[in-house]
Amino acid sequence: MTKNPKAERLHFIDAIRAWAILMMLQGHFVSALLSDAYRDKSNLFFFIWSYFRGVTAPVFFSVSGFIFTFLLVKNYNQGFSNPRVKKGVKRGAQLIAIGYILQIRFLRVLKGAINDSYDIVHVLQCLGLSIILIVLLYLVSFKFKRQVFSVLLCSTTILLFSFKTEYEQWDYSFMPEFFSNYFTKANGSVFTIVPWFGFTSFGGFLAVVFTNYHTKPNFFRNAIITLALTGYILLANSYEIISFLKNISGLYLFEETMKNNYLFERLGNVLFLFSFFMFFRNRLKSPLILKIGQLTLAIYVVHAIVLYNSITGYGLSRFYYHSWSPTPVILGAICFVVLISTVVVIVDKKMKSEQ
Repeated sequence: MTKNPKAERLHFIDAIRAWAILMMLQGHFVSALLSDAYRDKSNLFFFIWSYFRGVTAPVFFSVSGFIFTFLLVKNYNQGFSNPRVKKGVKRGAQLIAIGYILQIRFLRVLKGAINDSYDIVHVLQCLGLSIILIVLLYLVSFKFKRQVFSVLLCSTTILLFSFKTEYEQWDYSFMPEFFSNYFTKANGSVFTIVPWFGFTSFGGFLAVVFTNYHTKPNFFRNAIITLALTGYILLANSYEIISFLKNISGLYLFEETMKNNYLFERLGNVLFLFSFFMFFRNRLKSPLILKIGQLTLAIYVVHAIVLYNSITGYGLSRFYYHSWSPTPVILGAICFVVLISTVVVIVDKKMKSEQ
């Protein structure tokens, strides 16, 4: 019997999201509380932890782009009538709004003031704007074949990664700070559209390819091999490939690209993880794993309040910032991950049972 490709997709994608959010929980906990004395990259364990922490955000942005785009292109030729256009804009605006709300310290607001950092751009604002940008790219290409949309998405990734250094040197002072924070880290923003939208657009590119070919025979086998091989090339040889292209062409483009080679390496990590989860897709159907993957926004919000002083101004990082040794940090991270994810899943189940 042929398996339902859609069902398979939801299983392995939600499993990736679950992995990414759980990695984010432990990564943020350790990063916020581990003492500076133990942040030594010559230590093998800290180096491995640090490396995988750096993979988490690219995976999360990519898988978010994949999920939204996969749903968007189901009704590809509908254009403005596509229900996912309105939902995408609404979802993007919702993420942006929640991102700002989490950064406002409401106890200060009650005193007639607002904290200076309320308007910096973090993951939710960047991800929300990225979804809206995917909608815009869709609207300018839906009259053509889906391949045009996929080319736009992939080209966006390449351009944003290649010219990251150039974009960072631009002067954004002509913009109000509220808007310039989406383009520059000068005022404290953590996630900016360049380069992070590049990961979201690449996830969208993969979704279009998935939609075009997932009914073909042996699709998953071929996709796993292709993703793993491409991921290996990006990780092991992207700098050499870019250097070779620079030498034979002499183009300034490749000089800039060489400076940002690490972004293509991170993309290689993303492809490896996609291939890994696709390979084990039939074993990743635990209801708990899938539920965690579906509740990433709620988990993010709760963890931000508990760890990062969001809304209340009181959180673990306020009292224990960079002050714990490895043993309590490791034990605390395990408890933090289990507690946050368990509470969110239980509350979600209770709310749905009462509806």
